[in-house]
Amino acid sequence: MSTTEAPSRRRLLTIGTVCSRLKEDFPDVSISKIRYLEDQGLFTPRRTQGGYRLFSEDDVERLETILRLQRDEFLPLRVIKEELAAGAGTQRKRRRAAVGAGEEELDLDELCERAGISPERARELEDFGLLESRLEDGHRVYGESEVEIAAACEALARFGIGARNVRAFRTAADRESGLLEAVIGPALRSRNPERRRDALTDLQRLAQSAQELADLLLWRNVRRLAD
Repeated sequence: MSTTEAPSRRRLLTIGTVCSRLKEDFPDVSISKIRYLEDQGLFTPRRTQGGYRLFSEDDVERLETILRLQRDEFLPLRVIKEELAAGAGTQRKRRRAAVGAGEEELDLDELCERAGISPERARELEDFGLLESRLEDGHRVYGESEVEIAAACEALARFGIGARNVRAFRTAADRESGLLEAVIGPALRSRNPERRRDALTDLQRLAQSAQELADLLLWRNVRRLAD
């Protein structure tokens, strides 16, 4: 850290100053909301002897991350807290940030290098419908999110769970997305741009809620196994 940066990083801010700074990017933020996030254990500002909160630049960055994950990914505070504890809050990929946005595209070699798998393994996963690609000029092209799918499949394979077994996850995902399509599909196909834009927002919220429910049900079963 340079000497010119150090003083500003050390400067402590009041909660009112922090709130004003955040409002440009997060208009709905308020002092009471910042206090609520503190009460939920998401961050711990320093206190003066009189009990006033003082925020460092790191505290402000953490708040920005929390508010962004809430706004853009609709993550519940419980999940945000877990991600921050794991050190993933500021580095995690924004793959759910905009369901209507495109992805970076990769060729097979790039996919394998990033996911740490062989081309043969990638073809096996694709044969079982776990990876998806499209043909472009005679070459297979993969969306960036396929990297994480491949890596997750490889992690399960280390426990002896092969592609044939992992296909059950794909089947469950198809059922869940089919339910979302039944609810949101008509609005997504609308020719009205405003209605379609609202539908994309609703789809993202629905998907997040469905994912949270699936996680909760899985962990309930896992706890039962542990008992």
